Amino acid sequence: MTNPILTEAKTNMEKAEAALQRTLGQIRAGRANASLVNRVNVEYYGAMTPLNQIAAITVPEARVLLITPYDKSALEDIEKALYTADIGISPANDGSVIRLVIPQLTGERRKEIAKEVGKEAEIGKVAIRNARRDAMDSLKKAEKASEISEDEMHDLEEQVQKLTNDATKKIDEIAANKEKEIKEG
Repeated sequence: MTNPILTEAKTNMEKAEAALQRTLGQIRAGRANASLVNRVNVEYYGAMTPLNQIAAITVPEARVLLITPYDKSALEDIEKALYTADIGISPANDGSVIRLVIPQLTGERRKEIAKEVGKEAEIGKVAIRNARRDAMDSLKKAEKASEISEDEMHDLEEQVQKLTNDATKKIDEIAANKEKEIKEG
């Protein structure tokens, strides 16, 4: 039998992991990654449209992101959107495609980015601890309301703790992988 409190806690913890993955995907690690431009929206025929819906985004080389618009008339709008998105890389427009060349990271910049990764990982862990606290509170309320027995509550608390430990371990793995990627740059 799966308990709805456990299910909700697991879902919230998975959301924290996914949020960390998204955030870390947007951190430049010295190599091209299409997620750098995930949040870029372009004004296209009067509507704000995600860049990946109006252009193909490819990685032809390790440090080059190539943006090829499906409609060539959108090229200047895409370039303008990249400038205003402030991603820290100047777009190079050659008339048919836009290239984003990711600069090589310096040792000092790598350390700064690694610290940023650590901060983001800690934010993820806080979200997981909050999900754990909410689950524990819900279990105590359920026990007080005689919806579950004291023994069931203790078993469920152990399961919540196991979910928390697993999610925290996953956050550490995600952060370690990103730090490794940054150091290898």
